[in-house]
Amino acid sequence: MSETPSLTAQDALCAVMIAVSASDENIRTAELVKITNIINNLPVFADYDSDHVPRVSQTVFDLFDQEDGLDALFGLIRETLPERLNETAYALACDVAAADGEIAQSELRMLEEMRYELNIDRLHAAAIERGARARHMTL
Repeated sequence: MSETPSLTAQDALCAVMIAVSASDENIRTAELVKITNIINNLPVFADYDSDHVPRVSQTVFDLFDQEDGLDALFGLIRETLPERLNETAYALACDVAAADGEIAQSELRMLEEMRYELNIDRLHAAAIERGARARHMTL
């Protein structure tokens, strides 16, 4: 395989969202819509070229096909993403996971791995998760 392409900080945030969506091997429309809305509306993506998303997606998928790909993905994210955006990355991942109204076991495991890899304090993670749950409640 060719060398893994470098990412920008915004690409790394996209990679986190794509990774949690793809973790259950079923990327749902609601998750894709959530990712698109996040990219189009959040200030952290204000100057982001959404044409990068297919390349970032392919990078995530290629890494998922490798034996140690998840470790490589998190290495790439930690290398690229400023530490001050780790909680932002986790919040985006939680919003994508909650977007379709159900969180699969594989998505829960991915979120757990993200908490660990991004060094998210457990109390902060619980608050982020609670906020995502509250934003995605239905009647």
